[in-house]
Amino acid sequence: MKDKIPCGAASSERGPMLYFPCLCFILLSVLWFGKAEAQTDSNSSTDTGPTRNVTIADAVAMALTNNLDILISQYNPVIDQFSLNGLYSAYDPALSLSASRSDNTSPAFFDSQFGFTVPSVDTVTRNYDPGIAGMLPLGTTYNLTAPLANQTTYPASYGSTPAGITLTQPVLKNFLIDSSRYQIQLSKQTLRADQLALRLQIMTVVNSIKAAYYNLVYARENVGVERAAVTLAQQLVDENTKKVQLGALAPLDQRQAESQEASAEADLLAARLVQANAENTFKSFLSLRLSDWSGVTPVPTEELLALPEDPDLSESLHQAITLRPDLLQAKITVEKQHLTIKYTHNQLYPEVDLTGSYGRNVYSSTFGNYLDGLRQGDFPSYSYGIVITFPLENTAARNNYHSAKASLEQQLLQVKKIETTIVLAVDSDIKTIRSDYLRVNATRKAREYADDALRAGQARLAAGSTTSFEVLQLQNNLTTARSAEIRALADYNIATEQLAFDEGLTLTRNHLELKTP
Repeated sequence: MKDKIPCGAASSERGPMLYFPCLCFILLSVLWFGKAEAQTDSNSSTDTGPTRNVTIADAVAMALTNNLDILISQYNPVIDQFSLNGLYSAYDPALSLSASRSDNTSPAFFDSQFGFTVPSVDTVTRNYDPGIAGMLPLGTTYNLTAPLANQTTYPASYGSTPAGITLTQPVLKNFLIDSSRYQIQLSKQTLRADQLALRLQIMTVVNSIKAAYYNLVYARENVGVERAAVTLAQQLVDENTKKVQLGALAPLDQRQAESQEASAEADLLAARLVQANAENTFKSFLSLRLSDWSGVTPVPTEELLALPEDPDLSESLHQAITLRPDLLQAKITVEKQHLTIKYTHNQLYPEVDLTGSYGRNVYSSTFGNYLDGLRQGDFPSYSYGIVITFPLENTAARNNYHSAKASLEQQLLQVKKIETTIVLAVDSDIKTIRSDYLRVNATRKAREYADDALRAGQARLAAGSTTSFEVLQLQNNLTTARSAEIRALADYNIATEQLAFDEGLTLTRNHLELKTP
């Protein structure tokens, strides 16, 4: 079955938060990955402390759940989703409420025309102005208002300027795309790019941990090869010592055997250092739980095998061009630049906005009659028109547009460069796989021949028909052949994993699936 690795977040506000408590962009099925158990490896005398047997599936599982690079990268899609959700606030309606009161007292005065005194008047006016304004996804702006004025002079009255709706629709600049729509589409592409970046990070870690695993297998087996070389050298020293004591061998042959033993011990020390470095490289992919591995020696349980593979170059190239996350990221960058060109080109147009409004005038002595008049709409008010704003220079918009086009040409070249790199890498991987497979067969035969030659040389030495110097050379040849064989096996397995990485098939090869809700 395929193990699913969730990344990203749901589009709702709550969705991304579900991923935080568990830090579980990486969920691996227990049906595929077994749990590594700590135990002592009786087959390796070089392990002085506690050991832990690790299969290659265990290694991948532990790296995916404990590697800090992945754990850091997994937050980028979550952050992108929050940012994208926030950009949709451009379409959130805004409710406005205002209320005011004004008091106006006019003095009494004598009206000479009519011959009577007008008394002073105290007028209290209360204004209420609720409204809802916002923008629609097509760029249409709206404003709903329902103003109300209450005046307390005799007779008291309720009235309003037209209560209704006002609409404005761009038809040139900001029609097909505006700043809000541009930023939202860019944010969506950024989210896709960061999901691909997470995929690439996971692929990189899986490829690297498997290479580290194979190198660790080689290092441990090479220690065994060098230890066997020391044993052979010690046996020859012991045999030569007896012969020298019996006078059947010259002391010079004894010195040569002792020199071989010392050289073998030095090679063993160097091999153990390589093993220690390989163990640290392996542990470096388990950053989050590195303390659990302090003083613990990882013991690979897999054998180095050379399963024959014959990849087809054209098929591999097709898969790489289709699946490689870094190439897909580069193509997303080009898509984002096309959006930028579309937006900057739109900003070259003059602003031509269609406007329209509809409302109802009401004036009444009571609030109830005011509501009835507002509902009946006997006194409508409407308007329509066009507003044109034409920039005389528009220097910034023109230069932004030309800059965006130049950037697109640069990014297209970058995509071409990545494609070229992929083609060469895949071609090189396939040649390496074929060469390493032949090298595995050749080194295996060389090791078998060297083993037969050493046994024959030891038999001749026992019969006295050859010298210990020849046996020393045969021992060296066998050690070299054994080391070359396991190195070839490790290189072959690393090369097959590298081809899967360059094809973009690392997750598929390891039965992993990246989920992006």
